[in-house]
Amino acid sequence: MSNGMPQWAPPTEQQQYGQPFPQYAQQVPVGPDGKPPLWAPWYGIGPVDAVTRFFKKYARFDGRASRSEYWYWVLTNAIVTVVLYGSFFVVLFATSPTTTVVDDNGFSSRVSGAPSPFAFVLLGLFGLWWLATVVPNLALIWRRMHDVNLPGALSLVSLVFWPVMVVFACLSPNPAGARFDRPEGAR
Repeated sequence: MSNGMPQWAPPTEQQQYGQPFPQYAQQVPVGPDGKPPLWAPWYGIGPVDAVTRFFKKYARFDGRASRSEYWYWVLTNAIVTVVLYGSFFVVLFATSPTTTVVDDNGFSSRVSGAPSPFAFVLLGLFGLWWLATVVPNLALIWRRMHDVNLPGALSLVSLVFWPVMVVFACLSPNPAGARFDRPEGAR
């Protein structure tokens, strides 16, 4: 005490102003290869491993998925979709023959002919990509909900109102989400 006023010092365990928010320390088991098992989330995963893991966990709706697992896959899926669907439209418009027709009143209009068969091949590839990834996309979103300790069925909101899903996918992991894990020995 000085000047009759108590001097207060903040407790040492208290978060100081301007300091980063403390993160949950989640202990994820690591296998002999240095990678977490498939039933555990992989925090800090790289893009190539995220895509590989996405296909390895094709239809697993149990367990959790880290933010990096989810967002690297979303980026990969967006790139493939834009390339396939975009090239479909480029080929469609670039190869479709057009003819200008003038009617009796002097109005002209453009009539398109049949597009190149290659455009339909690209559309077919896009359809195959969608069919091949629809179930694992749902499984990944389901596991991402588990990582933030929300029920996986909440991911079905994305089928109707996708902005809510974007917000949920951005949430930080919650250690209570470990209740959704199913270690290999517990199956």
